[in-house]
Amino acid sequence: MAANLCRVSGRSLLKVQNVASPAKANMSSFAKLSTGKKILFGTLGAVTAGGAGLLGALHYSTTVHAGELELHPPKFPWSHNGMFNALDHASVRRGYQVYKEVCAACHSMQYLAFRNLVGVTHTEEEAKALAEESEVLDGPDEEGAMFMRPGKLSDYFPQPYANEEAARAANNGAYPPDLSYIVLARHGGEDYIFSLLTGYCDAPAGIELRDGQYYNPYFPGQAISMAQALYNEIIEYEDGTPATQSQLAKDVCTFLRWAAEPEHDQRKRMGLKALMIASMVIAFFYYIKRHKWTVLKSRKIAYRPPK
Repeated sequence: MAANLCRVSGRSLLKVQNVASPAKANMSSFAKLSTGKKILFGTLGAVTAGGAGLLGALHYSTTVHAGELELHPPKFPWSHNGMFNALDHASVRRGYQVYKEVCAACHSMQYLAFRNLVGVTHTEEEAKALAEESEVLDGPDEEGAMFMRPGKLSDYFPQPYANEEAARAANNGAYPPDLSYIVLARHGGEDYIFSLLTGYCDAPAGIELRDGQYYNPYFPGQAISMAQALYNEIIEYEDGTPATQSQLAKDVCTFLRWAAEPEHDQRKRMGLKALMIASMVIAFFYYIKRHKWTVLKSRKIAYRPPK
């Protein structure tokens, strides 16, 4: 019985060795190739892989994707883009003037109140005067009737339309979006808004627009219902700055950036303070680490055999 088991195990081992022998033979045959042939086969493999990758890249580049049908805005050197750069508050004040005299006719900023302007673009007296220019529905009074009163600092910016339906009816079915957080809601931020405001042009040949639509290559679909709103000298700045189209667009974009991030300057100021404190703390802990570990790292262990 033991002899039969030894024979069976020996035959199984021979079969396993015979199965594994072709792989060894292939390895040995490749190893027997000359150096020139090995380099040739390696070069052919690299060329084949590179050609397949090139064909895949060409196929992807020639395929038209939906996101490529719109023109992407360029990157502009905004003065507040740096890590430690604050907003230009003179530009923010001019941008509010552009919004008030041009944009507020159609677009609301329902999340911004007059009190938010105090200490940023206007003094408290100036902000109160701006608020009193608008009439706000309030009430009820002692008789239960609603009444109109001058605005206060706590009031939010007035809305141009009573509701969304009224806004669509006045704009051929298009709804003017609220501008409170428009910089954060659009890909590209102020770069996109600046390009959109200054990018109106005549439609190229072959593109037909419906009534009430205008061609803008930066808008998705290129057909936008908002007419061009900014022109040279359309308003007169209070500080005497030339009101060119690009200056108007730059100022209103800066104002919209502040409206979307009122904590912009404070956040960067706190980040600078955090870096200064962290640098001092790291230096202190590095000194403590060196002081505590210097004894352990500089000690010498010597073996003294017994005499």
